Amino acid sequence: MNSTIEKLLNDQIKYEASAAMQYLAMASWADIEGYSGVAEFFYAQSEEERLHMTKLVKFVNERGGKVIVPALEKPKGDFNSLNALFEKFLNSEIFVTEQINHIIYECLQHKDYNVHNFMQWYVTEQLEEEATARTLLDKLNIIGEDKSGHYMFDRDILTIVADAGEAPV
Repeated sequence: MNSTIEKLLNDQIKYEASAAMQYLAMASWADIEGYSGVAEFFYAQSEEERLHMTKLVKFVNERGGKVIVPALEKPKGDFNSLNALFEKFLNSEIFVTEQINHIIYECLQHKDYNVHNFMQWYVTEQLEEEATARTLLDKLNIIGEDKSGHYMFDRDILTIVADAGEAPV
């Protein structure tokens, strides 16, 4: 495996692990604040990011690379509002998309079409993740500070996400 690509994949493993821990912290905040629907959403997001990380670990191992299991920084655990929580979510997903795009770019520069092909799954996944984050943040921006709106958002978030996943692209 090309050393530049291997390093980038190890970096991506860290980003996915960091996202998993960040979303776990976000779920915990939502749970404490009484937003059980939002909490369930972020518990699921945390698990999804952990699976993304594991998929990368297995791929690097299968390709003869060396995985470096990363140390992680403590995630942000306190938020001023649901909007701040979902802004963090969107910014996190945008960051991950940028990193994946950089891996794709380097794959093309090094003519590593096997990794390029593998990473296409992540490209598709990130399109969906960013769309979900934007949709949810847009809904919260429409709701504003209305507490009954927050209650309904929390109650309906899992349905909102399921419906968005079924919508044509």
